[in-house]
Amino acid sequence: EVQLQASGGGLVQPGGSLRLSCAASGYAFSSYAMKWLRQAPGKELERVSEINSGGGATSYADFVKGRFTISRDNAKRMLYLQMNNLEPEDTAVYYCARSGSQTIRRTATYTYRGQGTQVTVSS
Repeated sequence: EVQLQASGGGLVQPGGSLRLSCAASGYAFSSYAMKWLRQAPGKELERVSEINSGGGATSYADFVKGRFTISRDNAKRMLYLQMNNLEPEDTAVYYCARSGSQTIRRTATYTYRGQGTQVTVSS
């Protein structure tokens, strides 16, 4: 059974930082690209960032503007998202998701998605 467990969300002030983590199990983690997605209340699910299976290629949504960094540790079966200079508009539930391929696709589609972690940016 594929499981994706995201953690690290919370309440942070504008300009603050958070590091999200995602623990993967139940499949060959190093064989698939991974994504971070987010969904704000009343809005559609959107792609935040993506990393290929080996970790050597990454892609980000325009709204990230160099503030976020995605990474992975295949030996530990972990996916990360370092988020700096957070803005109120970043408030959303963040999900880690498994792609259906090894390479980056620059879409919000996924094969499996975890339960999400809430990020709230507010003063």
